[in-house]
Amino acid sequence: MFDIGFSELCVVGLVSILVIGPEKLPKVARIAGFWLGKTQNAVAKIKAEIKEELNAEELRSAINAQIAEEELSRISKDISSAAESINRSAESMALTDKAIDKS
Repeated sequence: MFDIGFSELCVVGLVSILVIGPEKLPKVARIAGFWLGKTQNAVAKIKAEIKEELNAEELRSAINAQIAEEELSRISKDISSAAESINRSAESMALTDKAIDKS
């Protein structure tokens, strides 16, 4: 996460011993560790929520695509049925015209 080397950690440790003092340093380190842990836990929860939301969005998108595909299929079937009905009507009209012409 952070690019901190050993020398930088030594400098931070030395400065903290000088500023805080050797008596209070363990308590401060414990508190800092506690808050660091809480922060990492919160970040992990937020990442999990974001991942879950993205998965839910992908699922919604897939469902919408499937619904659109089914709707297009239904419309295609309706159009085919209408075209067949029109063809049958045209054929029957042509037969009727032929029958009229013969008489």
